[in-house]
This record gives sequence, structure tokens and C-alpha cells, in this order.
Amino acid sequence: MNVSEFDFDLPADLIAQSPPAERGQSRLLVLDRKTDRIDHVAFSQLVDYLHAGDLLVVNDTRVFPARLLGRRVPSGGAVECLLLGSLSDARGLGPEGSSLWDALVHPGQKLRPRSQMIFEGTGQSLHGEILERHFYGRRTIRLWTDDPHGVRAAIERLGHMPLPPYIARADQPSDRERYQTVYAREEGSVAAPTAGLHVTPSLLEALAAKGIERVSLTLHVGYGTFKPVRVDRVEEHEVDPEVYFVPPETADALTRARREGRRIIAVGTTTTRTLETLVISPDGQISPSSGDTRLFIYPGHEFQVVSGLVTNFHLPRSSLLMLVAAFGGRDRILAAYREAVQRRYRFYSYGDAMLVV
Repeated sequence: MNVSEFDFDLPADLIAQSPPAERGQSRLLVLDRKTDRIDHVAFSQLVDYLHAGDLLVVNDTRVFPARLLGRRVPSGGAVECLLLGSLSDARGLGPEGSSLWDALVHPGQKLRPRSQMIFEGTGQSLHGEILERHFYGRRTIRLWTDDPHGVRAAIERLGHMPLPPYIARADQPSDRERYQTVYAREEGSVAAPTAGLHVTPSLLEALAAKGIERVSLTLHVGYGTFKPVRVDRVEEHEVDPEVYFVPPETADALTRARREGRRIIAVGTTTTRTLETLVISPDGQISPSSGDTRLFIYPGHEFQVVSGLVTNFHLPRSSLLMLVAAFGGRDRILAAYREAVQRRYRFYSYGDAMLVV
């Protein structure tokens, strides 16, 4: 299967640069796979398309302010660091209590092993040193601070929200709340599970009142979610591993829903990948689990758990578009995307959404 089969034309002005004025004001394209019917409604009407007894599964990961802006030591040149994940559990108090991180740094050519950096603001500082260089600009870095609350607290105060590369503006204080789902709980992502950004507390109440069950799992979204597909053949692409956790109560709810023939609606591609990673025993039991998933879902995948999908509109030729095409059918999804473009839906992370059932 060729990657070019997942291309489509998208006017640049349809790439959303900011969220709607209020959370939940997005549009929703509803696609019925059985009838090919497409409805255009407000996202708040999601409740009208779900049934009592449906099981809604969300990703409760929380984005942390992973983008650090500072200067090189001693030259004073500007430096930018995107933290991809912690490699140690040290508190990071002083050099002897430093914590190790996987990171992308810029300018990469000037930041070689033993190079030092400092990030400052609001009367505090965070120190960094490059330890190792890796492929594609990645570095292992050491961070430490004299702040009594440690490295993670310093990152929380000094860091910026890591908005996606296609949002061509600096982050704003409001992004700390808007680039986060209302049910975010487990910190660890460098990108939001964006299908959930549309969900409001009032919508959650309406879903519960209709008898729609909701459970959570965690998948920490890595920078690999923006990784371009650089090969010509879909089957040759590999996705980066991401850490997931499915608690006992979620596993039990999934087992009951499958045995009772109820629909399982995944909110987002990250939730979908996690659900489809799970092992199902011969008697239909789903057990709690955790680990890394490298599952790449593209047309030909046989879905074992997911029967409905809430998702944003994705980049052309992306692995996320291929996942949605695997669930809804390539021709059907691309036709829906063309209609979305024609009706001027907003695309990508801060854009509108679709429901595929």
C-alpha cells in the first residue's frame, strides 16, 4: 500500500492556530460506516449519537510544559530544549541529585556533550548539561536546580506548553488550560490527546445522564506522534513506542462491554492504539496491563475492541490518518475529509472533530 494513497489537499488557512473561544464550541462530522451518511452538527451533540450502555474510553494523560527556553553557558547564545521524557526518578536538587532526560535541543550542532545551558525566570533557575548525542537531534541531558522543590517543579514553572509544530505562534498562558483535557490526570505527555480537547464537564454530565459509561486509561503521547512517514510503502513505517497503563477497573469494564455486546467508543487515536494493543484471552477476558506499545494501525488491521471512534482531522500521509482509514475505510474517510475541507472545518490539534461509528 502506497503512502501517496493517503494524501489530500488542505488549504493552509484551515489549520487551526487557536482553540475556539470556549471549550466545546467545535463542530462534529458524524460518519456512519454502514450507510455512508454524514451529519454536520456541534460537538455538544455527541450525546445524540451515542447509545445508553455505550462504553466511552478516554486517555487521561496530562501534558507537561516540556519546552524550555534559555541560554548557553558561557556564550549566552539562545537555546531551546524540548523534554521528551524522564530517564531517572532523581529529585534533581543540585548536581549530585540531577535528573536525566531524553530531549531535543536547538541549535543541535553547537550543543555537544559537556555543553551547558541555563533556563531562568521568576527568580529561579534550572541548569542543564548535554551528556550524549543520538540520532535525529535527540540528546541525553542532565538537569538540576537549587530550588528546594526540585527539577520537576522548576520545569512546571519555567516551561512552555509544547504546541504542535504546525501551530505558527508562541504559546500563551491560556494554552496551559486549553491544550489539556478536562479529565487530564497522569502527567507525562508532550502532546495532547486532542480528540478530548472538545469535551466539557457539562457534556460528561449529559453522557452520564443518558446511561453512557466512561472509563480511563493512560497513554503518554510522545513527540513521535508528529513523526512524518518517510517511506513510500505504508507497511515499512514504524511508530515510536509510547508508554500506556490500563487499570483494573477499565479492564473489567471493557470485558463486560464486549461480553454484553455493547459498543466501545474510543476518544482519540491514542486511546484506540492502547485498546487494540490489549491481549484478549480465549474466554474474552481483558486484564489490566502496562508497558510500551509500538502498534501501527493501518488498513487491513482487524479491530478487536474499538467499535466507535472520536477523532480530530489529521495530517495528509500521517500514521494517524492511516489509523482512521483503517477503522472507517480509506475511500470513505478521504471522501469525508474532502467534504470537511469544502465545508471549512478546522483541522489538526485545535480544530474540529469527527465521530466514526
